[in-house]
Amino acid sequence: MTATATGATVVEIELAVDPDAWRAVGFTVDDEGVLMLGGIRLRLSGPTHEGAPSARWTIAGLTDPAITDIDGLATLSGGASDVSDVRESTAILHPNGVTSFDHLVVSTSDLDRTCDAIGAATGAARRRVRDTGTLRQGFHRIGELIVEVVTFPGVTGPHATFWGIALNVVDIDALHAQYGDAVVSAPKDAVQTGRRISSFRESAGLGVPVAVMTPHQRRRDAL
Repeated sequence: MTATATGATVVEIELAVDPDAWRAVGFTVDDEGVLMLGGIRLRLSGPTHEGAPSARWTIAGLTDPAITDIDGLATLSGGASDVSDVRESTAILHPNGVTSFDHLVVSTSDLDRTCDAIGAATGAARRRVRDTGTLRQGFHRIGELIVEVVTFPGVTGPHATFWGIALNVVDIDALHAQYGDAVVSAPKDAVQTGRRISSFRESAGLGVPVAVMTPHQRRRDAL
């Protein structure tokens, strides 16, 4: 597992979604609703209880362990034991061919505000900005996780929100063939040259937008 220069590492992401729906499309989820994606735990905690966040992340090495919120993103502070736990976990290939996180998408009405907050809390400064005119994206790397912060017309609200995730898959065509177009969209070229992308449809019931992508053609450190 690679950490940022300050040692900040995302060790877990929790989503308030149905773990059985993920099992049904080929993810290996244990009895506690946990699956491993590379060196990051994904915890599927089921429907939210009143007042509980629909998503949150656990980060080891925060600049202040008392942080519970990063521009609206519910946050838990992890420690050395959390990092050790995920480092000792055996990386698995899920039956659907998924291996690891590619990136986490955060939406915001103010890219600079959210990126500044992430940088201040984790020490992981924004690495670059991509601007297409209608869409702006800022990128951070926290441990092995790439965090893609996006803003575009129509995004409102005073805080950032967790929006969706993208995962790496060994054989994107095999996944599509196994589950069919009603569950996962046909693969197409991704923005990144040489990569392809597909998305689980709402009918899969995963509870959040989930994309799958073919492996990187270059080192992720080049972000």
